Amino acid sequence: MTIRFKLTMGAIAAILVANSLFAFLNVLSLERTWQEEVQTRVRLDLNSARAAYTNHIELVERSLTAASLDQALVENLAEDRWGKLALCINRIYEATGMDFIGVLDAEGKVIYRPRNPDRRGDSLADNPLIAQVIGDKKARFGSLILSGDALRNEGTDLADRARFALLPTPAARPTEQQVQSDGMVVAAAVPIMNFQGELVGVLYGGDLLNRRYELVDSIKQEVFLAGTYQGQEVGTVTIFQGDLRIATNVIGPDGDRAVGTRLSQDVYETVLQRGETWAAPAFVVNDWYITAYEPIRDPERRIIGALYVGLLRAPFAHSRSVIVTRFLVMMTGATAGTLILIFVVTLVVMRPIGRIVAMSRKVIAGDLSARVGIRPSGEMGVLCEAVDGMADAVAQREEKLTRAIHQQVGRAEKLASIGRLAAGVAHEINNPLTGVLTFAHLMREKPNMDDQDRQDLDLIIHETTRAADIVRGLLDFARERPIMMQELDLNEVVRRTVRLIANQKKFEHIAIQEDLQHDLPLVCGDMNQLQQVLLNLSLNACAAMPQGGKLTISTSVVDSRVLMEVNDTGCGIKMEHLDSIFEPFFTTQEVGKGTGLGLSVSYGIVEQHEGHLKVHSQVGQGSTFTIDLPKLSSEQP
Repeated sequence: MTIRFKLTMGAIAAILVANSLFAFLNVLSLERTWQEEVQTRVRLDLNSARAAYTNHIELVERSLTAASLDQALVENLAEDRWGKLALCINRIYEATGMDFIGVLDAEGKVIYRPRNPDRRGDSLADNPLIAQVIGDKKARFGSLILSGDALRNEGTDLADRARFALLPTPAARPTEQQVQSDGMVVAAAVPIMNFQGELVGVLYGGDLLNRRYELVDSIKQEVFLAGTYQGQEVGTVTIFQGDLRIATNVIGPDGDRAVGTRLSQDVYETVLQRGETWAAPAFVVNDWYITAYEPIRDPERRIIGALYVGLLRAPFAHSRSVIVTRFLVMMTGATAGTLILIFVVTLVVMRPIGRIVAMSRKVIAGDLSARVGIRPSGEMGVLCEAVDGMADAVAQREEKLTRAIHQQVGRAEKLASIGRLAAGVAHEINNPLTGVLTFAHLMREKPNMDDQDRQDLDLIIHETTRAADIVRGLLDFARERPIMMQELDLNEVVRRTVRLIANQKKFEHIAIQEDLQHDLPLVCGDMNQLQQVLLNLSLNACAAMPQGGKLTISTSVVDSRVLMEVNDTGCGIKMEHLDSIFEPFFTTQEVGKGTGLGLSVSYGIVEQHEGHLKVHSQVGQGSTFTIDLPKLSSEQP
């Protein structure tokens, strides 16, 4: 894969991950904010609904309080004028429009009910509102649960209105109850006082909430703005008696009001059992609503029902989906634009790299004239300039190397010619030396030779033999033949090489010392090549001691390795040159005095013998080259 592809894919992955995470977090935040805002609105709507509900109860109380101040009512009640009292109560009943009204004596017994005038004389002293009024002579109001019999006393139609058959409701708590006959009322009781401030009776009245739809509709109208969504009312209000819907504007599947259905078990446990407010989305009858419930308590603070308000979730969810969709479309567009921009920028930025790669391939193929040729601004321009500069340097070095190789090849050919000439000369010299040596031995055997003559002949024989050894060594070294690996004694390599260089003029001011270990293990190698290595090292040592010095050649064994060290007391090698001395054509000598191939060739020969050539040097103190070869496995140190 190309760098352009990796950078582009990396940028695309980073943008996609970042934008996806950003979109996810924003949608999550939007969802939470939307939920909180709508739920807060429903809570406020619940407060408004509770205020409207309380206002309705207070209206009942205020109506009865105003009626209790009627002088005629007080006088007729005090003087027990039953007929006129009935007329006053009937007038109050018609004026207030309440579901039921009754007048009671000071002990709580019913004197007259305009809705059911035949039913009187029963006691309502156990009614908590009436009991409180009798006790402290103050008006009281609140919500109550009245039994079916109590409602029947007020009017048979009220008992019928309060009766519900419980309808099966999903998620409602299990119950065996099938019918509910009790009713929930909002009622008030006010004292009727004479001129002496004595309690002469109680005026009692209220409204039955069961199927009283005008109350929940008026609360809905007051709390929610009129609105529908796909034929459904957006805002709904419900009054529960216990967990039973007794008045609601929630529409059931049959198109009627969903009275007779029940609360879900979760809401029941929260509101009716624990007395807490529920504020969360809930499934109401047949759809999801954003709801709020709070308990309704009687005057003795017992929970007898619940007040509910809810907003249909669908229109808000639709608005939320529209907002989220628009946001995601904008994010997608922005992401696509960003990716296109990244692609274009990457294409522009990476274009110089493409030129560099193409130029590099041409250089590898041998076209050293190839160049990048462009200079964009910034770091890419610096990189292009550096690459072109590097190519220029490579071309110049290649040119110099080519010239050097031509020169070295020429020198090598000259050296080869000189070597062949030297071999021929040595061969020609060797024949006369053999004759001289032979005749010198013959003359020494003559009986008529005196001692001086024999000493002179011994000197001739000794020097002739030494000259023959030198010529023989030169012939062995110059002779061209294939590599021949054989068992070899490094001490013999040292002796032959020393004999070859000892009488050369270059070494006349250099003391050559041999420090050879006895019983040195044999190695496997080529005599001539190893002799060439040692000769190269000796010549380098000689060049490092132009004013003379000491050359020490030693052999030793360490573990399974046989070592040969060449130590000189010359000028040493600078630290910065130590890493380059084995490179071809590297030399510190003046131009024309060294080829720079000796150490490189020597290093290669040692490597071919599975050995190592190492150097240790200090400027001004000399150098030590160590040849490390494996000993034959059959030999012991």
